[in-house]
Amino acid sequence: EVQLVESGGGLVQPGGSLRLSCAASGFTFRSYAMSWVRQAPGKGLEWVSRISPGSVTTGYADSVKGRFTISRDNAKNTLYLQMNSLKPEDTAVYYCAKWADSSDTRWSPTSQGTQVTVSS
Repeated sequence: EVQLVESGGGLVQPGGSLRLSCAASGFTFRSYAMSWVRQAPGKGLEWVSRISPGSVTTGYADSVKGRFTISRDNAKNTLYLQMNSLKPEDTAVYYCAKWADSSDTRWSPTSQGTQVTVSS
């Protein structure tokens, strides 16, 4: 059974930083491109970032480019999202997912996500 467990969220002031983690199990993590997706209050899902299986290629939404960095440790089956220069509009629940799943418009998260709140 595929299991994804996000952690690392919290309350942070504008301009602050957080590092999210996603522990994966139940599938061959190193073989899959992975992504981060977020959902702000009252809004739909927004793709944030993706990374190829071997970390060779990454991609970012324009809204986070230059501020967020995605990475992974295939030995630890863990995906990361380093978030710097946080803004109030980054407030959302953040989910990790296989890229193939998150790129399907019918997909919705089954993990619990981790809440990020950016506020002074």
